[in-house]
Amino acid sequence: MTQQEQSPSKLYIGLMSGTSADGIDLALVDFSKNPHQLVASYYQAYDDVTRAQITSLYTPSDNEIDRAGALDKLLAQQFADAINNFLLNEQLLPKDICAIGNHGQTIRHRPTDAQPFTLQIGCNQTLACITGIDVVGKFRDKDIALGGQGAPLVPAYHQEIFKDDKQDVNIVNIGGISNITFLPVNQSNKILGFDTGPGNALLDDWYRLHFPDCPIGIDLDGKWGATGVVNQQLLNSMLSDAYFALPAPKSTGREYFHIEWLRSHLVAFATDDIELMAQDIQATLLALTCQSIADIVKQLSSEGEIVLCGGGAHNPLLRQQISTLCPDHKVVTPQDKGVDNDSLEALVFAWLAYAYDHNINGNLPAVTGASKPTRLGLKFYP
Repeated sequence: MTQQEQSPSKLYIGLMSGTSADGIDLALVDFSKNPHQLVASYYQAYDDVTRAQITSLYTPSDNEIDRAGALDKLLAQQFADAINNFLLNEQLLPKDICAIGNHGQTIRHRPTDAQPFTLQIGCNQTLACITGIDVVGKFRDKDIALGGQGAPLVPAYHQEIFKDDKQDVNIVNIGGISNITFLPVNQSNKILGFDTGPGNALLDDWYRLHFPDCPIGIDLDGKWGATGVVNQQLLNSMLSDAYFALPAPKSTGREYFHIEWLRSHLVAFATDDIELMAQDIQATLLALTCQSIADIVKQLSSEGEIVLCGGGAHNPLLRQQISTLCPDHKVVTPQDKGVDNDSLEALVFAWLAYAYDHNINGNLPAVTGASKPTRLGLKFYP
């Protein structure tokens, strides 16, 4: 009898730290229920030093290996602190948890290189040893080994909870990078999923450049961007980037859409008779996120539903622009579907840990480009 069969518990913890590098999201999920249920969630923000250490590794720089190696262990300790606090809040012990599904912190994603790779830090083995709980991690590696992009991984879970037999559903997750899952009502069409381009990444970077002392570090509710005016020429310049025209499967990250990428377009665009205010650039970056999403939605479906997820779903200006750009689609949130938006990505990795334990395939080859469906992840023991 396996360790899994001996345990009566069906509680899993999903752990997610996204490319926005704002903090650690945890979801406690009970898989003894049908359908499974979110029991509780927890969030622990990164301090400014940790956030800076993470984002400094998004692009090539000096002494990367030493810095990444040290941060790998530091993040595992912070993950463990968050989990231990979470367990204390929920009056649970480590033995009550089947496993932690640890996405880790992506610092580099190069799926199209001659030697494709993706790198997430937040050491799984260290996390298992500190918490005393089995950890399932390294979810993306096998998909890449099978010729896939290793991303996005959420569509398999989206299919389970959002599929609708009456209409097309587009699940748009807006974190640092935006991704989409297309669930067609016509069963003869393939489920698709890929990264559409920047989400909050450029918005956050540009905002922090101009408001370095802001404690939250984001343009809350898009208020600053709302004071600016979209510059169509700059928007067209950014939308001309080759990534947007690439066919799926495709994925990207903060190592591509970063502040220097923006500056390259500003330099190419600048003329003597055009002066852009900082808030105009912020407004245009928001339009870039919305337009790149809307273009894809309208390519995939003439009508249906858009389920807007992730941190971007909290930005009313962003929601309004997507609704305006997609008038034949109804824009809703996960809450409208009975799903907690802020816990959704962490919930996915709880499910992937459960899927690993129960030999359930976690990828969709039509989405990632892998040669076959497969169980994802590796398990690490205390």
